[in-house]
Amino acid sequence: MKLGYIIIYTNNVLQSVEFYEKAFRLKRRFVHESNQYAEMETGDTALAFVGDELATTNVPVQYRKNRVGETPAGIEVVLVSTEIEAAYEHAVASGASPVKAPITKPWGQKVGYVLDSNGILVELASPLGR
Repeated sequence: MKLGYIIIYTNNVLQSVEFYEKAFRLKRRFVHESNQYAEMETGDTALAFVGDELATTNVPVQYRKNRVGETPAGIEVVLVSTEIEAAYEHAVASGASPVKAPITKPWGQKVGYVLDSNGILVELASPLGR
């Protein structure tokens, strides 16, 4: 097995795509003509967005909708960069809600946290040395 996708359910797929393009400088890979599904270029594992309308017809269980102002879901999206302070400042200037400014963890990795336009926790992290 390998991780293929991280999918964020959202009430507005195009707005989410545009936000990730602006705040995190990601590029869109694919947007379906229905505007209910999209993928971003993120390396081997795709970050995708699915509209709540489509998700409620495809997902066999109820789920808590992602909304700004509510407690974030118990998951985070991690985006890796060598320029964490600049990435954090750019994301906040582009509309991400600041959660915690970048700090250096005891293992040497720099991390900062923001909330995206859906209220999803996004960690901005330097590469982890191995």
